[in-house]
Amino acid sequence: MAEEGFRGPQVCTIVGITYRQLDYWARTDLLRPSITEAKGSGTQRRYSYRDLLELKVIKRLLDAGISLHSARRALEVLRAHGEEVTSANLVLNGTQSVLATSGEEIIDLLKGGQGVLNIVPLSGVVSELAAAIHDFDIAHPAPPPAAHPAGGSPDPGKAVGG
Repeated sequence: MAEEGFRGPQVCTIVGITYRQLDYWARTDLLRPSITEAKGSGTQRRYSYRDLLELKVIKRLLDAGISLHSARRALEVLRAHGEEVTSANLVLNGTQSVLATSGEEIIDLLKGGQGVLNIVPLSGVVSELAAAIHDFDIAHPAPPPAAHPAGGSPDPGKAVGG
């Protein structure tokens, strides 16, 4: 599934958001699907694993009471740091978002008198996402490969059961 990506309804189930939220976030450029965008009626958005990770972070931030505006800023920080996010902590205060890769960095932020900080451990987001994808795959197994043409033989020139 990783190569073809995840469709909107799959994303909603895996991440735990509504389709309305997903659609709004795509239309407002919070997070657009990185594999395929919808191009009119009948086309489907396709999201990558990285997209799901970012959506899961957005959901976690919103569930923690962080505003959508602050979640946008936090995503900018995540995107700027690429792959190192899976073991880091996202630290937010009222005006900024910082990615802390060690406990010492968090302590330094606290010593700096930053006031109230929200700390989101991203390793937890990664493991939650992996579990949700696994559960989704079990609940919605992939369909079997397409059947061969009438007669059941993979090569129409050969007889079946020879």
